Amino acid sequence: MTGLRWGILATGGIAHSFARDLRTAGLDLVAVGSRSQESADAFASEFDIPRAHGSYEQLVADPEVDIVYVSTPHPMHAENARLALEAGKHALVEKSFTVNRAEAESLRDLAAEKGLLVMEAMWTRYLPHMTRIHEILDAGTLGEIRTVFADHTQKITSDPSHRLNALPLGGGALLDLGIYPVSFAWDILGEPTTVHAAARLGETGADAEVATLMVHGSGALSTTVSSARGSGPNSAHIVGTEARIDIDRVWYTPTSFTVTAPDGSVIERYESHIEGRGMQYQALAAERFVAEGSLGGRELTIDESVAIMGTLDEIRRQIGVEYPSETRAGV
Repeated sequence: MTGLRWGILATGGIAHSFARDLRTAGLDLVAVGSRSQESADAFASEFDIPRAHGSYEQLVADPEVDIVYVSTPHPMHAENARLALEAGKHALVEKSFTVNRAEAESLRDLAAEKGLLVMEAMWTRYLPHMTRIHEILDAGTLGEIRTVFADHTQKITSDPSHRLNALPLGGGALLDLGIYPVSFAWDILGEPTTVHAAARLGETGADAEVATLMVHGSGALSTTVSSARGSGPNSAHIVGTEARIDIDRVWYTPTSFTVTAPDGSVIERYESHIEGRGMQYQALAAERFVAEGSLGGRELTIDESVAIMGTLDEIRRQIGVEYPSETRAGV
């Protein structure tokens, strides 16, 4: 088998999804690491992985591993990705990439120093429907882009002990859910020049709902809403002077979309047909970037991931959310 040899760091729910999609794509999944040997063994058995390690240190030291997928909670991303990079492994790091821009910059700089790929696992960017959307935008079909709308709203839980509500674990709607529509606005319109944010905080001080209004370099506007307390349409829209794109529910997963002219006529209807959840496309992209010796592609560069963390920092500053790890570090 050609390509990179993958190791998975941590064995939570997102790691299971990623492992399934690696297997769907026929990629070379050779190792898993957990904080306990029992958990690593169970995960390895489920996905027929030949090497199971009872610590993250053992995983990154494995000479059979070329690239590590980091799937721990947000506050551990920087530490765990650094562990992989220091061991000479490329790293694909779950989104949000880190908890703040300072951590993101440190990973970018370390990877550059080591000559390694470090990449945010913003898997939506690599899905086939998003590739087709960019082809349509590049062709000028929509004319001048004026507005972008997107939401990521789910009814999860108000349990204060749940990870999503625990500030020490980077809890809150923004880093788990809001990263999707904020990254989408960046993807379509580029860096915002102005950010306005509002939120409703939950009982633990974590953000339960967050809304943003951003102005981008072209003067176009974007609005995003994220919520962990109620399930909304989970759709996205790109509105131009000559046409609009309406991305169906659930827009950040493999889905369909419609391109509609101002008179209501349909210019194009796109239907998504893929195997698995779709997380394999980011893995395939990572393998391509390593083969090319690049730091990312059009879909998402490491510099953009760092800058997006800066936007999330500003949103949190405006809504008054700080994580304990930042307080200790004096961030």
